[in-house]
Amino acid sequence: FRGVQPAAFSIRDEVRIVEGRRYARGVREVIVGRKAAQQFAGLAVGSRIAFRDSDWTVVGTFESGGDVHESEIWADAEVAMSAFRRAGFQSVTAALADPSQAGLAALRDSIGRDRRLSINVLREPEYYAKQASILSKLIGVLGYSVATFMAIGATFGALNCMYSAIASRQTEIATLRAIGFGGAPVVVSVMIEALVLALVGGAVGGALAYIYCDGASLSTLNFNTFSQVAFDFRVTRGLLVQGLVWALLIGAAGGLLPAIRAARLPVTVALRTA
Repeated sequence: FRGVQPAAFSIRDEVRIVEGRRYARGVREVIVGRKAAQQFAGLAVGSRIAFRDSDWTVVGTFESGGDVHESEIWADAEVAMSAFRRAGFQSVTAALADPSQAGLAALRDSIGRDRRLSINVLREPEYYAKQASILSKLIGVLGYSVATFMAIGATFGALNCMYSAIASRQTEIATLRAIGFGGAPVVVSVMIEALVLALVGGAVGGALAYIYCDGASLSTLNFNTFSQVAFDFRVTRGLLVQGLVWALLIGAAGGLLPAIRAARLPVTVALRTA
């Protein structure tokens, strides 16, 4: 829930009303971000929602280019401070006439000289990065832990697959060795097969992730402000390339030992067991 002043719509020129209208000043009316309206029940235009001892009417839904503000509820700042018994602002967003580093430094110096003010001046990306630091670390630890276990499992799966492939073609490999092919071509052929299979698997996995996950809306808790934040998953080209690289690495790890075993298998033993 965010109380804003009329200047917010000038600073946030990406904000546009997609349903209903803006709230009226001095009235307990709110506009709701698109993601918040999708994630939580009771936020449709015309609904009434209760905060503490006050009822508010939802009069509009807005979009802001898919950023974090789409998970917020906006109301008139003065009305919000009165309803929540607040004496001042928790945070203030301002657009600098000089957005350069020098302009930001000048603002910091000006505020720092006024001892009545205890304000941290941050650029917006820095502010949100600080707010999301705990959550980002948690998601990173969980994500990389799950990915590591899955990669280990996939490596063992690739090993089993390639060992089975070598065993089923033991006679053909022995025949190639018998007519003069060395161990290196055998290793290369097995590795190429493993990498091609890994590349196909990675491409299929990436396609499924893009189809089912790209643009999916989820919500989570901001541990610093204890507020719910809705966000969209984005499966970017960089992530797809990273996934394919990991798939190739797993394929290489899974194909190396079977390839070496195939190259070192004595021809007489292979033909005898065949």
